[in-house]
Amino acid sequence: MATTCAEKPDSRRSVAGESAELTYLIQGTAGSSDAIASLQSTAPATFNGLYRQPVEVEPLYIDTANEPVCLWEGRVTYAPLEYQSPPEAGDSTFNFDTGGGTQHITQSLATINKYIASGTAPDFKGAIGVTADSVEGVDITVPVYNFSETHYIAPADVDDAYKGAIFALTGKVNNASFRGLAAGECLFLGASGTRRGTGADDLWEITYRFAGSANRMGLTIGGITGIDKKGWEYLWVRYQDVVDSPSNSLVKQPLAVYVEKVYDLGDFSTLGI
Repeated sequence: MATTCAEKPDSRRSVAGESAELTYLIQGTAGSSDAIASLQSTAPATFNGLYRQPVEVEPLYIDTANEPVCLWEGRVTYAPLEYQSPPEAGDSTFNFDTGGGTQHITQSLATINKYIASGTAPDFKGAIGVTADSVEGVDITVPVYNFSETHYIAPADVDDAYKGAIFALTGKVNNASFRGLAAGECLFLGASGTRRGTGADDLWEITYRFAGSANRMGLTIGGITGIDKKGWEYLWVRYQDVVDSPSNSLVKQPLAVYVEKVYDLGDFSTLGI
């Protein structure tokens, strides 16, 4: 399960022109560095004309053996700069981190060693945590490239149709190259927008959030080769019981590998950024 970060309903306490605080719930990691990285990639760089200060996280529930249920509260404060010219339409700011996410796997990249008191250790072809009835696997950290962009956009360009396009693209994967990521590697996590007034010169400040995961080609799992998996497709392994002749024992080994499409494709050019 990848780390998630969502703004809380009671967020956005503000003092006009002086300070603001956004609060978030972060789930899916037991590590404070991962929680901070997720918060930094989610919270906008600016809010109501104020600028983001160093972020902080506080653990609410931590279970290192079950990271998906771990929960943090994140707080982001905003304050004015001593001097900052007002943004203009077309201005942008960018943030990124490579803090990674977590994933449950049942296959290793390679079995380095096998040890047994006597005889020959069974060969599970890389399966991890094999029991009599199942393959338990393990949670690992995997590379995830989280990045966000804040753009200042003229009000005329942010109509209901554009907001609907952002909504429709949320949770979709790029169907063509985007920000240096090949088709299938970039997931759009959604956007948040703020506009301070209703005048023609009051710009929309919109922060767009993305996550990148690399396509992988030519994978080998057990004795199965030539496996191709795009970044946000889901790979799982079906196991079977076979007789391992050297150890003369019944073992579980990969029978088949499945690559599943779990996100629709989207045209990110409709974001206009």
